[in-house]
Amino acid sequence: MPAATPVLLVSDHVAGDVHLLTVPDGAVAGRLTGRHLSEHAGFLALPGGRVACVDDRRGELLVLDPYAEELVERTVPVAVPAEHLACDPSGRRLAVTTGLGRNSEPWSDLLTVLDLATGETAQVRTRIGEPGVTVLGETDSLVVLRHREPGALAVHRFADLLAAPPGCPLVTPHALLPLPDDGHGDAQAPGSAQVFAATSRGVHRARRKGDVLAAEAVIPWGSPARGWYLRLDTRRQALWTTLRGGDPDPLRWPEWTNQAWHHELGTGRTLLTNLGPGLVFRLALARRHTAFTRVHPDGDELILLGADGAARRFPLPGMSGAPRRGGTPWEGVQRRAVAASPGSDWIAVTRGGHGEVHIIDAETGYEAARPRLSTPLHHGGHLTLRVRNDGADGDPVGR
Repeated sequence: MPAATPVLLVSDHVAGDVHLLTVPDGAVAGRLTGRHLSEHAGFLALPGGRVACVDDRRGELLVLDPYAEELVERTVPVAVPAEHLACDPSGRRLAVTTGLGRNSEPWSDLLTVLDLATGETAQVRTRIGEPGVTVLGETDSLVVLRHREPGALAVHRFADLLAAPPGCPLVTPHALLPLPDDGHGDAQAPGSAQVFAATSRGVHRARRKGDVLAAEAVIPWGSPARGWYLRLDTRRQALWTTLRGGDPDPLRWPEWTNQAWHHELGTGRTLLTNLGPGLVFRLALARRHTAFTRVHPDGDELILLGADGAARRFPLPGMSGAPRRGGTPWEGVQRRAVAASPGSDWIAVTRGGHGEVHIIDAETGYEAARPRLSTPLHHGGHLTLRVRNDGADGDPVGR
């Protein structure tokens, strides 16, 4: 496949299928079956257009190369259910945390670390919960786990974890930085050795100082709402999330408020943009736009924010099995996933339950293709859009 061709990986994690599509025509260029990818851990961008993800049923990390003759480059055993996935800035050293999977409470405390260059891997025990993870530094890497209840950033030396003996021994962090108990959302900025964690207070910052972290000033939300998902913008070195406000009762989801939160790391400027009520989940970063989907009983839409903060809105066809008034937006309903690449102007949006993917030009709003796949894309599925040297690997946290 030509290096400049944008490609789309589309996962139906319930059906166990992964489709490789070319963009913008939506043609199927490859397919994996029997692969139930962790939707929560998501896709991790690696150098050269490659992608890492976790098969939650087989207990394997997959490295996928959509530009190679064989899509699966390698597999590595890891502990599951995979909760979060991250790598060091070089894409060589990876960490996978475990959480609750299809259980009501977290139960696993296993952490897997692996070195793609040497093939070494190790599994250790940390703390039961749903820890976020970042891997700081290309040399003498640190694994930073973001824990909840009690909240903390726990610092481990990657080399120490990799050298752990067999038998999944319990490990103790060599440094701790306190956090509020409600942390959810992680990012790092490799160029500044900073790590970020979202809590109800705002975005907590810490900077690497040798083998420890030094706390820095909290970035306030500037709103009574809070963000639950944090993402680094590799195009302009900024942080993005959606602030969700209103009554937290899931049955009141059609009334939830949503604001796009954009914080420039260089200037310290924060911009808030109203997105409207309903369910806004993950976001995607294209070359010149940031994409959100909004699900609401009165109609769904794709929202594109330009670099100037201006919003354009495009209606999306409804989904059978979409969340309804009086129900929750999480249990047994269909949703949407959205993907983009910082090296392309194309946006991809799924139509959960219908097996459809909308491929849209962010510059014009034109829908170039709407391929229908062989599985329904349960719960909206999950997807990632890559161009071979798009710089997406500058964000070393799975999305």
